[in-house]
Amino acid sequence: MDSVLIVSNTSGTMAIIADFLRSESFRRIVTSQNGSEARRYITESDFDLIIIDAPLPDELGSDFAITASEKTSAGIILIVDCQQVLELSAEVEDYGVFTLPKPLSSEFFYQAAKLLAAARKRVRHLENENSRLQKKIDEIRIVDRAKLVLIQVLKMTEPQAQRYIEKQSLDLRQTRLATAENILRTYEIR
Repeated sequence: MDSVLIVSNTSGTMAIIADFLRSESFRRIVTSQNGSEARRYITESDFDLIIIDAPLPDELGSDFAITASEKTSAGIILIVDCQQVLELSAEVEDYGVFTLPKPLSSEFFYQAAKLLAAARKRVRHLENENSRLQKKIDEIRIVDRAKLVLIQVLKMTEPQAQRYIEKQSLDLRQTRLATAENILRTYEIR
């Protein structure tokens, strides 16, 4: 994990958490002392982990946790007083926010951060796989559109259109996508 946003109105808490995270090889640590500033940060930058030490001066902290979960794919830890942990946990758990009680032991915080780091890696892997598959689907759509144009304009059969695209790709040493895009530019009626 590379970047962390720490939101706390207590500079001492921020320093302790930041020092711990630096020792765990987090490269970029951004701190904020209120929810409105933290909201601006999550719109401007992407974070792997967001740690919220509630309450914040301008809000309780659970609202920001929910907003952050909806707008980012970061792992989110909400640290709250032990009297409120059950209530706030029930409020934010459906949004994937991990709630920890105060006072917080360093071992428990370490385990929670590692758990969220592992979950974030899995999410990032799934996002990359999803992106790769989406590109493949887009390529198939463009190639199919090019085949349809060849069928309509040049009166080819579907196997002939497929073979034409493959042969052009090999002959011109380009991808099927590039060949299909060239066909669409040449023959497609706008």
